[in-house]
Order: sequence, then structure tokens, then C-alpha cells
Amino acid sequence: MTIWLVTRHPGAIEWVARQGIQWDKHAAHLDPCEITAGDTVIGSLPINLAAEICNRGARYFNLSLNLPAHLRGRELDAATLTACEARLEEYIVKKVNS
Repeated sequence: MTIWLVTRHPGAIEWVARQGIQWDKHAAHLDPCEITAGDTVIGSLPINLAAEICNRGARYFNLSLNLPAHLRGRELDAATLTACEARLEEYIVKKVNS
């Protein structure tokens, strides 16, 4: 069982570390083929990748924020993430075939 931290943002890496969370592997971009059942993935992923991770039997924790419009598109540091009420929320995502 591997804990993955998936982000390209230094502020997110620092924020997760400040929460006392340890991870085994860091990736700026995730290849879902590397994920196996029992793994944990932490990040802010597109819904299709989150669904594939869950389909592989892994847990997905989204790094969620209350991000005001004036901060969108900016690189955020750990203090700003805290001010934006950053939190890890577990999601179970499933693609519905139509």
C-alpha cells in the first residue's frame, strides 16, 4: 500500500507536510496505471482520473479549498492554503456508463 501525493505545487506539498501527513511517492502528474488496490492518492485530480483511481481499488483524498476568484490561477503558498480552509476530503468516484 503506497501513499501518493500528486501535485506540481510547492505550497500544496508544504501544506500536506504541515498536516503531519507522510507519503511514499510524489508525482507532479499521475499515471493511473501505477496505482494498485489499497493505495491512497492525495491531490486535486480531474474527475476521470479520480474515477480510474477508485476503480483500481485505491482511496482518493481531494485537496479542497474555498478559493476566492482573485486567487484563481495563482501559485499559492501553504499559509494561503490554510487561509482558504484547505482540507483533505475523501471521495469515491465512479464513472456511470451510458
